[in-house]
Amino acid sequence: MKELFQTIEALLEKNQAVVLVTITASTGSTPRRAGSKMLVGWEGRLWGSIGGGAVEYRAMEVARELLEKKASCTKRFSLTRGQAADIGMVCGGDVTLYLQYISPKREGIQSLCQEILDRLEQRRESWLLWEIGEDDDWRLTVADAPVEAGKYAEESRGDESRKSGGRWYYEEPLLLPGRVFIFGGGHVAQELVPLLSHLDFCCVVMDDRREFANQDVFPQAAQTIVGDLEHISSWVDIKHEDYVCIMTRGHQYDYYIQKQVMPLHPCYIGVMGSRNKIQVVSEKLREDGFSEEAIRCCHMPIGTRILAETPAEIAVSIAGELISVRAKRKGIR
Repeated sequence: MKELFQTIEALLEKNQAVVLVTITASTGSTPRRAGSKMLVGWEGRLWGSIGGGAVEYRAMEVARELLEKKASCTKRFSLTRGQAADIGMVCGGDVTLYLQYISPKREGIQSLCQEILDRLEQRRESWLLWEIGEDDDWRLTVADAPVEAGKYAEESRGDESRKSGGRWYYEEPLLLPGRVFIFGGGHVAQELVPLLSHLDFCCVVMDDRREFANQDVFPQAAQTIVGDLEHISSWVDIKHEDYVCIMTRGHQYDYYIQKQVMPLHPCYIGVMGSRNKIQVVSEKLREDGFSEEAIRCCHMPIGTRILAETPAEIAVSIAGELISVRAKRKGIR
């Protein structure tokens, strides 16, 4: 999102109009789900993707027409077997696009972009609400919380957009709260932080060794902390919406961290290590009074099962698991 609105802001400053293409509804087997975005200018696609293939190509053609007309529109592709074949796709399902013409002359648009970028920089929980209209008749607002359920639900199409008073509304999170706390700044963490940052996760790295927790080693991290791993509450405040990745230099330190983190109930706890090491740590946690259910809620070993071996591969497996957890938090199944 940050890169998207930075791109829009830069183009508006150059007095260039653009079309923002957003999937507002998707059902069945489609390449991308609601919320996927693509930015189109006179020269073609500038940012993002709505899944590639023929639908994306058609959307780019329509976007160029809208740049000529200075208008917005809603476009629906029903990818039934016959129609999907007609446009060169076989995935099936339905997808609805909102193609939003954004003019540099639109009042307040640059200040809105700046507000959105400020919220993203502050990692402030925010929601975007589109009031969808044709031509240049649309409105976009940003709020601290989602709109109350049912406020725009006079009529439902069974998808993510809602109708009220003859107008359609589409709402999505700009930024969900939650940071990724990575304990241990070793080789895997050094591969993981750049990857997670590219995926819009906010990373905090903590180690008790300064050479493994500094901004030179982790320039993409929001924060690096050198502190006592046996007393992390003096250094970090972990909340329910946060993610915790435990990958210190030894099982004893992993145990210290996990023991402190589990009572805080973050949305994700992952522990790196061999099954033998995890068994040893789990036994200590049982002796401390943690239940089998609480221990099973931890992802051990950390990451999706892709037979990863190298630090880079392990980082990919962890990122995959965090993407899955975040998607479920957004309600994606």
